Amino acid sequence: MKNTPFRLAGAISLTLLLLFPAGETFGLETINLAIPTKSFQQVIYPVAQDRGYMREEGIDLKIVFIEPTPSIQAALSGSVHFTAAGSSALVGVSKAGAPLKVVLAVNDRVHQWLLSRPEIATPKALKGKKIATTGVAAIATFMLKQILAKHGLDPNRDVHYIDTGTGNQLPALLAGVVDAAVLSVEQRYVGLDNGMKELFYYGNEVKNSWGTLATTDRFIKEQPKLAAGFIKGALKALRRIRQDREGTVAAVTKFSGVERKLAGRIYDDLIGTFTRNGAVDEETQSNDLDIIRQVIGNKEAAPPARGYNFSFALEADGQLTQANWRP
Repeated sequence: MKNTPFRLAGAISLTLLLLFPAGETFGLETINLAIPTKSFQQVIYPVAQDRGYMREEGIDLKIVFIEPTPSIQAALSGSVHFTAAGSSALVGVSKAGAPLKVVLAVNDRVHQWLLSRPEIATPKALKGKKIATTGVAAIATFMLKQILAKHGLDPNRDVHYIDTGTGNQLPALLAGVVDAAVLSVEQRYVGLDNGMKELFYYGNEVKNSWGTLATTDRFIKEQPKLAAGFIKGALKALRRIRQDREGTVAAVTKFSGVERKLAGRIYDDLIGTFTRNGAVDEETQSNDLDIIRQVIGNKEAAPPARGYNFSFALEADGQLTQANWRP
């Protein structure tokens, strides 16, 4: 029997019902959050949980790890209230008019890097070379094409994109199977420590968001106070992370399982990419949606108002500032 989207959503709902029993916990409202990875930007949620920021907002936060596409289906079925797969939500909005909104942006720069073999000195020297990507139709690959064009290459003719499979870009680069690779935060440091050369950081080349959070239009309409409380708790954690290096390094070590020294390197390099109010400007929103347009092959990008609603983040930021709230 084929797995229809409804059957898959039903299976997700049953699984999450077992993980997250319905109802309140000691007077708190349960919020179920799906995150795809234990990446640095996702640490704001366990920080909000461990520091009691969610409980201050009347929320019992439950975090579960679900891959991006199933997490979108889980959100649409009501099994989770928020998903940290914001880019996948924008794909759903742009491709099928899914009733979803990105409501929080953790970072205003993209946490991806292009590293190469040491003999490749500049991006232009990639002509005729092989680049390992996270997928030939991945958002990061389309961003890479924009960047290569800025450096004088024809991104559709001058390089060869190789899909090495999830997590295999770095091993392929180190083994010399490819000449360059698109890498994540942790992979970047391993590559540098093994003599690879950093050609560029995406965050310096394109203006796009990262670490975005989405929910459904229905949840926003039916539970606005709960949505506002969750975003406010997340913003409290965002403020703490920006101000508390040692506490955040410890939290990253606990959450991601990376060594403390590496967690410190990540913090020092990337803390400046965390937004101050949980939102990004309309230019960034438009850029995000234009990348999605390219990925799915649409002629026109969806308008920002269709994919974003930062009203909760901006209001919560204003409340915290007015109250002179400090972590």
